[in-house]
Amino acid sequence: MTTTRQIVLASRPSGHVSADNFRLEEVAVPVIVDGQVLIRNHYLSLDPYMRGRMEDSKSYAEPQAIGTVMIGGTVGEIVESRNPKFAVGDKVVGGSGWAEMTVSDGQMLRKVDTTHIPLSAYLGSVGMPGMTAWFGLTQIMQPKAGETIVVSAASGAVGSVVGQLAKLRGCRAVGIAGGPEKCAYVVKELGFDACVDYKSPSFVADLAAATPDGIDAIFENVGGVVFDTALARMNAFGRIAVCGLIAGYNGEPMVLNNVRMILTMRLTIRGFIVSEHIDLWPEGLKELGTLVATGKLKFRESVAQGLDAAPEAFMGLLKGKNFGKQLVKLI
Repeated sequence: MTTTRQIVLASRPSGHVSADNFRLEEVAVPVIVDGQVLIRNHYLSLDPYMRGRMEDSKSYAEPQAIGTVMIGGTVGEIVESRNPKFAVGDKVVGGSGWAEMTVSDGQMLRKVDTTHIPLSAYLGSVGMPGMTAWFGLTQIMQPKAGETIVVSAASGAVGSVVGQLAKLRGCRAVGIAGGPEKCAYVVKELGFDACVDYKSPSFVADLAAATPDGIDAIFENVGGVVFDTALARMNAFGRIAVCGLIAGYNGEPMVLNNVRMILTMRLTIRGFIVSEHIDLWPEGLKELGTLVATGKLKFRESVAQGLDAAPEAFMGLLKGKNFGKQLVKLI
């Protein structure tokens, strides 16, 4: 193989992301030098945060530059090594982005064991999404047994883990998802106590019925009407972990009519970026890895085939078309 392929950011979106915002390129396979490794990526991760990085706006990280490889997590195999810490055949997790092959100096690579955990799971439940769920639940929501927690986007890569971890800690877990099929999965497969369809005209009444004792903590992935409806159900001294606000990623307004609840219920609201808490990753990944390896933490994946499919899969993710963790299989 003398060439490989990658997808770069061709232009910034205006409103919804379109195929024109991406460009597929064929480039020469990189030549490595001492200290480097060459990785053949097997899967790449698609995540909502990528939408924000496509914008040229103030955020927790610099916007992605036009013409550079689309950012993102990857898992793959070392195919050539001039780094003593890595051998050919090692499976690794990294951030190679939307590319079939990439070079690394090893600084941001983590070797993983696929004996009991599938390679793809290191981009989901035992990777950044799982750690996002673990951190938001344990460090911000801090649930106590018997409390009611609500999780938006409950069938997704992050939300599905939040609810399962909450159940293991003795909580009542209520999910919010889009459509009967996703809600059925959240309850029957993941073990949530209830799931409410935000697309239903009876959403407000349904959430009230599913949380008869109110809500003690929220894991918020969506924002907008979904968050506002849950906010109205909060109990005194409730905790809210704000992970994502996908309802407003294309510039839509996100009005909060129940903002008074922050004061009257003395709520704690905290946004977070999980990559800023690397010190806690070993603890969280140990729990998540053990749970996945022993079958106590379930997950589902939507897998697009081939690098060419990444833009369409990403646009579908932003519209909620995926079911579980969205991946692109490269090999």
